[in-house]
Amino acid sequence: MKLATITPAALPVSQIGLGCVTLGREIDEAASCVLLDHALARGVRLFDTAAAYGHGASESILGRWLASRRPSGITIATKILPPYDRIDIAASMQRLGVDQIDLLYLHQWHDSVPATGPALDELLRSGQVKALGLSNVTLDQLLAAGSRFSVVQNNHNLAVSDVSDALRVHCMEHSIALVTYSPLGAGFLTGKHQQGVQSGSRFDLVPGHQDVYFHSGSYRRLATLEAVSARTGHSQAHLALAWALHQPGISSVLIGGRTPAHLDQAFAALNLDEPALFAELTA
Repeated sequence: MKLATITPAALPVSQIGLGCVTLGREIDEAASCVLLDHALARGVRLFDTAAAYGHGASESILGRWLASRRPSGITIATKILPPYDRIDIAASMQRLGVDQIDLLYLHQWHDSVPATGPALDELLRSGQVKALGLSNVTLDQLLAAGSRFSVVQNNHNLAVSDVSDALRVHCMEHSIALVTYSPLGAGFLTGKHQQGVQSGSRFDLVPGHQDVYFHSGSYRRLATLEAVSARTGHSQAHLALAWALHQPGISSVLIGGRTPAHLDQAFAALNLDEPALFAELTA
């Protein structure tokens, strides 16, 4: 697995990161710790959470895990929601049990972002935050936000992508790390929701995700994935994960899950690197 760093803070990031949205929301603390331990053992160096995940439960579980394991050489990322008229990270720091946040994202775009510069600069100067990122933004929004952001995190998979070619090129040219999430489209690309939303799934727990994926464009791409899967013998999940993990210009792909097996299938997909096959999936 490839490793990279977020500049200028030199934060380590692994090609596969762990998305911690399931912690405290879809799995309890015991199962969360099993997943976190497994990720660390497999070389994952980026652990991504947010104040909004489980109304703080994800940060709290991750914080107690950090206190008990005391891992080194990892990057902990969290996110705060708008409005950003007042930047307050105290609650996140308390839940995580840290006096410094490695990577702080503004979770989504808001008109108040351009005015956050002085407050964010102070967080960097004071050492409360090592690096800053933006999540769920367009290239125009990134440009409007200013030059202090070292990372962009957007949705990117075979069904739905918020990573435009222009955004990718800009990030590469300006040494901005690009982190992507939902390589399986919250389970959409596995095909398991073809006959209706599965009980207990992400689409069931967060119905708003349905509008993102349940439309004709995504279903056409799913049909292509199904056809290639049937022809090659690779599962839909294996193909979708391999495609996401081998996209150019991506520093890390966040893998969410409930069990170590969900993480392991991503590691297995690292071994499938066939550009011609990936091109067929997006033809």
